Amino acid sequence: MTAFSRSAVGKQGYGCMGLSHSYGRAEDEASIRTIHRALELGVTLIDTANVYGQGHNEELVARALRGKRDAVVLATKFGLRFGDDPEDRRVNGEPAYARRRLEESLRRLGTDHVDLYYLHRVDPLVPIEDTVGELARLKEEGKIGAIGLSEAPSDVIRRAHAIHPIAALQSEYSIWERTVEEDILPTTQELGIAFVAYSPLGRGFLAGNLPTEADDRRHQHPRFQAEAVEANSRRFAAIEAVAERLGLSVAQVSLAWLIARDVVPIPGTRHIANLEANLAANTIVLDAAVLTELDAAFPIGSTAGSRYPAQMRATLEAVGVR
Repeated sequence: MTAFSRSAVGKQGYGCMGLSHSYGRAEDEASIRTIHRALELGVTLIDTANVYGQGHNEELVARALRGKRDAVVLATKFGLRFGDDPEDRRVNGEPAYARRRLEESLRRLGTDHVDLYYLHRVDPLVPIEDTVGELARLKEEGKIGAIGLSEAPSDVIRRAHAIHPIAALQSEYSIWERTVEEDILPTTQELGIAFVAYSPLGRGFLAGNLPTEADDRRHQHPRFQAEAVEANSRRFAAIEAVAERLGLSVAQVSLAWLIARDVVPIPGTRHIANLEANLAANTIVLDAAVLTELDAAFPIGSTAGSRYPAQMRATLEAVGVR
């Protein structure tokens, strides 16, 4: 495939971050088997980024897609850098940086183009018009099929879309993180931009997964501190009751809730059984009464704890994203 489109990616994609980054150790061969199973089950959107595992994730995806590249919509990102030193954590949307990072990603991915290239975070120091202008040139050169933004506020989305059509906006969205419904999601709907929901299972919380390994980055997240987990678990009981009544898992209900909003969730998992259960949500239709019940149980802003630690939260707040 040479371009991203809403019809090309179906109801769910597959997020690869956890295969290299954030949630503790993963085993490459097992990860590749999981990606292969996702493809067998009809997943076409494969989502990675240059920062996941400092390039490891893209290399892993390249191995998994060997001989299968044309069967997928391949998405990657640039513009966000992690480091152990807080001063080394920054965003960069400079045009030359975008081009350089794309060339590096193409080498790691073993391909001559990516189907969707995201600006991972908006750079408050670089006009979005400059960044998107360079991405448009990269598209003209055939190195990317479509342009995406991640965690951009509505005004930036509109300015970017005026320079070149934005194909997709990726932001955190789940039943316990609904802030995008206030302004960002309506903007993408108005402009015809596909909305891709990352962390659709609340970084595992909505799948009953809490951090246990020492190197799991969720230990740093406010929502995974003991007091927040206790508070959020009380609210979690509401969705558990719905799931039990319908004979589904909480994860399946959470994904079906998102799919009903015509967004594309990209849950990630290392385990084939979880993958298969997640994809079963594609056929689940929640009726209006259930959707209303869930909406009432998880009003916007009701989840205890900020969604990111202070340093990452600052990169979002700098451009007006909550």
